Amino acid sequence: MSQQPNIWVCNVAVATIWTKPDSPRDIDQDGLSQPVLLYNWYDQLTKEQRSDLCYQNLVQSQLLFGEEVIIDQINGQWAKIIAVHQPSKKDERGYPGWVPLPQLKLVSQEEWYKPSIALVTSKQTILYDSDKLPLKELSYATYLPVIEQQDKWIKVRTPEEDGWFKAKDVTIYNSIKDVPKRGGESIVKCAEQFLELPYFWGGMSAFGYDCSGFAYNMHKMNGYEIPRDASDQAVRGKQVPYKDLKIGDLLFFADQDGKGRVNHVGIYYGDGQMIHSSISSPGIEIRTLEGSKYEKTLCEARRYYQEESS
Repeated sequence: MSQQPNIWVCNVAVATIWTKPDSPRDIDQDGLSQPVLLYNWYDQLTKEQRSDLCYQNLVQSQLLFGEEVIIDQINGQWAKIIAVHQPSKKDERGYPGWVPLPQLKLVSQEEWYKPSIALVTSKQTILYDSDKLPLKELSYATYLPVIEQQDKWIKVRTPEEDGWFKAKDVTIYNSIKDVPKRGGESIVKCAEQFLELPYFWGGMSAFGYDCSGFAYNMHKMNGYEIPRDASDQAVRGKQVPYKDLKIGDLLFFADQDGKGRVNHVGIYYGDGQMIHSSISSPGIEIRTLEGSKYEKTLCEARRYYQEESS
């Protein structure tokens, strides 16, 4: 029998996908480290420095611990990668960009693909080592291969060593594709727990989401893999007339009073409101559309979820 091939996975709690190897600034060094010092990095960024990640096109997306990538090129301490679970028009294989090579790990495919996964369903959880001592804090929507299930503990494979989750913080599925497909009410309920979480451009974790990363992950946790970016999300799924909006639908907004480039997405909350992550707001919020800047820039509505039968 031939040996199973290896695969590359993310080996930090959250790895940022940069536009180019020279995109990071001096202030971003804690976001490049192994282990990543995420809180240090986020806390020292000013509002302007956070905004520049977007307006200077420095960051593309992020990876969660254990997330699989394809490496196309290695340039010194940097890897040009494809995030294979983040659909994008930029590459048919997934989302492209650059990640520090030390934040990735080569693992055996045979060891990595187990019969089940543990999906983190708490906002954050601790991964423990073999002695049940804290290793690192991980985000909502992270998932790792299951080795063993106990009453209060779940043993998982990690890129470095075996680890443990508290059973109350995770849900076991055969694979990420086996997460049950739930309706719009469930998507919104997942979203509500992140109210007031500060916006982070490119953010794909419970430590900070951008608008489309927020929509992507709330769908992921309800059984749907949707495109990573708002502009891609706006042309997929099922188009919905505004008069037929239902809770959980995605609302899209565009430049030039809704006639230009798609620049934002929110999740319809019902009663003329949306829940969204906005770069101009203090954090994830519920916003009434009528009378707001969003009312005149609304350009599209799409539904990705399956309507639950009564």
